[in-house]
Amino acid sequence: MPPAPPPGSPPPREGVSTELLARVPKLLDAMRSVGSGLELHSTLNRICETAADLANARYAAIGVVAEDGDGLADFVHHGVDETIVRRIGHLPDGRKGLLGALIRDPEPVRLTDLREDPRSCGFPEHHPPMRSFIGVPIRVQGDVFGNLYLTDKRAGEPFNDYDLAMIRVLATEAGIAIGNARLYEAAQQRERWIDGSVAVTTALLSGDDIDDALQVVAEQARRLAGASAGIVLLPADEGGLEVAAVAAEHPTNALGVVIPADNGIVAELLAGRPVFVDDAATDPRLEAGPVHAYGPVMLLPLCRDGRVLGCLAMPRAPGEHPFTRTERALGDRFAAQAALALMLADAQRDRERLAVYEDRDRIARDLHDLVIQRLFATGMVLESAQRASAVPEVRDGVGGAVDELDVTIQEIRSSVFALRQPAEAPAGLRTRVLREISTAAVPLGFTPSHRFVGPVDTVVGDLTGKNLIAALRETLSNACRHAHATRIEVVVDATVTLPDGRRGVRLTVADDGVGIPEGGRRSGLHNLERRAETVGGTSRIGPGIGEDGGGATVRWEAPY
Repeated sequence: MPPAPPPGSPPPREGVSTELLARVPKLLDAMRSVGSGLELHSTLNRICETAADLANARYAAIGVVAEDGDGLADFVHHGVDETIVRRIGHLPDGRKGLLGALIRDPEPVRLTDLREDPRSCGFPEHHPPMRSFIGVPIRVQGDVFGNLYLTDKRAGEPFNDYDLAMIRVLATEAGIAIGNARLYEAAQQRERWIDGSVAVTTALLSGDDIDDALQVVAEQARRLAGASAGIVLLPADEGGLEVAAVAAEHPTNALGVVIPADNGIVAELLAGRPVFVDDAATDPRLEAGPVHAYGPVMLLPLCRDGRVLGCLAMPRAPGEHPFTRTERALGDRFAAQAALALMLADAQRDRERLAVYEDRDRIARDLHDLVIQRLFATGMVLESAQRASAVPEVRDGVGGAVDELDVTIQEIRSSVFALRQPAEAPAGLRTRVLREISTAAVPLGFTPSHRFVGPVDTVVGDLTGKNLIAALRETLSNACRHAHATRIEVVVDATVTLPDGRRGVRLTVADDGVGIPEGGRRSGLHNLERRAETVGGTSRIGPGIGEDGGGATVRWEAPY
């Protein structure tokens, strides 16, 4: 007796060749339709629709096998109404039942009634009834990508060998189409990560404020990784890691949070090893960190030449898929590029500081060796002229001039001493505000007026003060470039009560310029709002102090 044909092989040609030949054109159309696009998810949807039409099935689906082979990473379906899908709830995970069996043993399966199969575990509540079933593996370059499922032939009859044979052929073509779509998607993904790395390098080496540059790193990491947040952590003075920049979908108070050095994950990161967590909410090491409310998390050290400069955290929302091997590899390259740019930016700032110190030393030397000596010689000449004069009024006038020269020499010597100091002691908030105002006075052509209310230096914390100074710098810069103002008033009030009842500090910067035009660029205003939100505050714009409310007033406030 000849051996039985394998599953999915069509019966002998005798008596059925007409049916087979009639279905071949439809199969060719289906194969052409499957390979007509490059976007992966659209390709999967198109395969489901085409397979259902080819086999006259009511329902079709593709289960994408997870990278580790444990269950399904994605489930694309066709034929079930979206209202029913929402009522069913979670999509199949492929860890049990018939779908799980097909993952463990990826061979074609055809069933007359899947409910009677011992591998079946039944349907969840609200699931439509299904009987006849076909399951065929989809292979991409020899590896199992997933399985194509068809259920319920519309005529009410079971699927036959011809249905299975054509679906197997379609699955082969689908594997080629999916392979092409994956290559295209990988190329697009690599291009996005490269563009993000370029943006980070440009931001860090542009010489702008380092906090703004780190914010670019966080925003790019969040966008590229498809994460809910991007977080940059830098080594804290007291040990551990401190949150230095946050880019999140919703406002957060994570900025400034310190993860202690005795945390296991911090030890791993500071040793230069990446950490991947499938669910942050269930990992005890992340309970006190800024990502404990998220799901999958990728934490990458920023390493260069054996030195750990910080860490990059990219958490996804609870229930989302963990990061794939490709995403981890791309993220690791991005972190390496960010670390290189961060190290180069540090070196650039060191060179700039060294140039400033060298220039200060030169100025101090010139003041001491040239200016003071000339003033001293001038004083001696005047003293000789004073003694030689017989007119009392002249002697008194010259004596007064000599005294003024002595005072001037003492002031210059004080300036020389200050210029030769290697670094200044940490300045209070009041001093830093005055410094920003003095710096802005040069391009403005006038000095903005200022007023302080309350104990500014003693009650405002370092984090809030740091962001207030950055907000003041941004506001004065905008006024200089766009407002065309002739008067600016700066007020720092440390006695305000915020709308939620907390005590806080308010920065008010008002001008009499042209105001904010409709449709004009608002990136600076968005930066102010973002800075306020990171410390739990707000920023808003109002009328200015010009005639009829001309100009603009920025009110930036945050808790201490």
